[in-house]
Amino acid sequence: MLAQYVFLACLFLVGYTYLLYPCVLFVVYAVAQARADLGYLTTRRERRRRAIRDVDLPRVTLIVPAYNEEVHLKDKIANVQELDYPRDRLQVVFVSDGSTDRTNEILDAVDDPVIETLLLSERSGKATALNRAVEVARHGILIFSDASTLFMPDAVKQLVRHFADPRIGVVCGALKFRGGDEFKQTEGVYWRYETSLRLMEARLGATLTASGAIYALRLECYRPLAADDVIDDFVVPMRARKLGFRVVFDPEAEGVEFAGASVKDEFTRRVRIAVGSFRALRELSQVPLTPIACLSFFSHKFLRWVLPFLLIGLLVSNFFLLDEAIYRAALAAQGAFYLWAGMGFLFRERGRRLPLALLCYFLVAINVAFLVGFLRFLSGRKETAWQRAS
Repeated sequence: MLAQYVFLACLFLVGYTYLLYPCVLFVVYAVAQARADLGYLTTRRERRRRAIRDVDLPRVTLIVPAYNEEVHLKDKIANVQELDYPRDRLQVVFVSDGSTDRTNEILDAVDDPVIETLLLSERSGKATALNRAVEVARHGILIFSDASTLFMPDAVKQLVRHFADPRIGVVCGALKFRGGDEFKQTEGVYWRYETSLRLMEARLGATLTASGAIYALRLECYRPLAADDVIDDFVVPMRARKLGFRVVFDPEAEGVEFAGASVKDEFTRRVRIAVGSFRALRELSQVPLTPIACLSFFSHKFLRWVLPFLLIGLLVSNFFLLDEAIYRAALAAQGAFYLWAGMGFLFRERGRRLPLALLCYFLVAINVAFLVGFLRFLSGRKETAWQRAS
C-alpha cells in the first residue's frame, strides 16, 4: 500500500510540474488577460510602459563580469559601444575575475571614456566580481550582462523605462539563444517552453528570477553577494521583493546568447545551479510572496529542484506494484523513456534521425545534474568559481 501511495504521489507531482502547472498557469493567465483587456476597453488607459525621451533617460551603470572570455569579448565591447543610449548617461564596467587568457589584454587595450575595467588578480567567483563592480558604480540603475551576450540596440532603453514607477526594483530582459543542431533539439525546445512559462508568470506579477545575462535593478535593491551565492540572478530579484519592490519581465528588452555546444556543457552549468539553489533555498523560502508568486515558486522552482527524487521514487515504487497490469504498463513506459534517452545519448551525433531522443536525453541529463548538485551541496563542496558553459 505504501508503494502505491508513493507511486501515485510521485506520478502526480511529475505530471503537475511539466504538464498540469503550465495548464493551470495558462487558464489563470487567460482570465487575467481578459480582465485587463476589458479594463482597457472601458477606461482606454494605456497598459504598456511607454518609451522615455532621451532627455529623461536615467543614468545607468552596465556591469559585465568576465572570466576567460577572449572569444566573445571584442564583440561584446563593440556591442556596448553601439547601444542606442546617450553616452553621457552611461557607465560601463568590465570586471575580469582573474582571467588567464587574453581577456585582460583585450580590456587593457580599450580606449573609450565610457568603459572602465577592473582586473582582479585572483579568481574569486562571479559574486565577488559583481560586488567589486557595484562598488565603483556611479549611477542609481544597474544593468547586468554577460560577456557573451549581445544586447539589441534598444535593450537598455527598454529596461530602464520601467523605473519611472518607483515600486519597481528589478526588470528582467528576454534572452534568445543561438546554437547548433543539438541545441535546437534539446535546450532550444526546453527554452521555448521555459520562456512561455516566464511570460505568463510575468503577466500575473509572479516573476521570480532574471536571466543573469540581461537584467536591471535599482542600486538601493542590491545587497552584497556572499562568495557562494551562485544563482545571483535569482537571489538578487528575490531580495528586492523582500525589500518591498516589484520584479517585472520585459520581453521587448532582448539579448542574444550563444548556447553551449552540447548537452554535456549544459550539464556542467546545471550542476552549479543546483548547488546554488539548494544552498539558497532557506533564504528564498522566507521571502514574502503573493499567492500567485508562491504558486510559481513551488511549481516552477522547488518542484524542479526535487524532480530527480520524484523520478527515482516513481521508478522504485513501480517495482513493488507489478501484480497489476496498469503498473506493468507504467514500468514499461518508464523503461521506454529511459531507453530512448539512452539512444539519444549514444547516437547524439545523429540524433535527428531518432524523433525526440535528444530531448529525452536532455531531460534526463538536467535532472541527473540536479541530483549531482544536491550531493555536492550535502558534501559542503564550494561552487564559487565560475566558467563558461561552452
